[in-house]
Amino acid sequence: MSVTLKPIESREATHLASLADNKKIWDHVRDFFPHPYTTEHALEFIQSKASENPPTSMGIYFMNDLVGVIGIDRMKDVFRNTGYLGYWIGEAYWNKNIATEAVKLMTTYGFETMKLTKIQAGVFDFNKPSMRVLEKAGFELEGILKKSAIKNDQVCDDYIYGVVNPDING
Repeated sequence: MSVTLKPIESREATHLASLADNKKIWDHVRDFFPHPYTTEHALEFIQSKASENPPTSMGIYFMNDLVGVIGIDRMKDVFRNTGYLGYWIGEAYWNKNIATEAVKLMTTYGFETMKLTKIQAGVFDFNKPSMRVLEKAGFELEGILKKSAIKNDQVCDDYIYGVVNPDING
């Protein structure tokens, strides 16, 4: 499988927008993700991430084509060594194991480059495919936050998955 991660370039903004402007994607991500998703949104996102060192958001590339985005946001205060993982894949690339490979790559990056102790991710209760992605990538279900999220005007559970850096003692 030829999945790689790298920063997205501004010249890819139109393509990024064409992938992201899909209600089926928006239905499974947090509401700060715009819908409709325009080229301007893509450019803003790319530019906002350009100065990060190390980068915390990457394009997911399959066979050298941009197919989605993945990122880890470092949490704050006493949770500063924990990262919160988020990702999405263009619909044409679903069910091809790309997301699982991307999560594995980003997890390694989070531990090795970002020096995180732990990475966690939240998944809406109705997003079973994303739960499987995380489980295949080595994440474990750590808890269910009952009725803690609202998506599309529906109250839902948030499934919290996590993985601990294997190099951390204690």
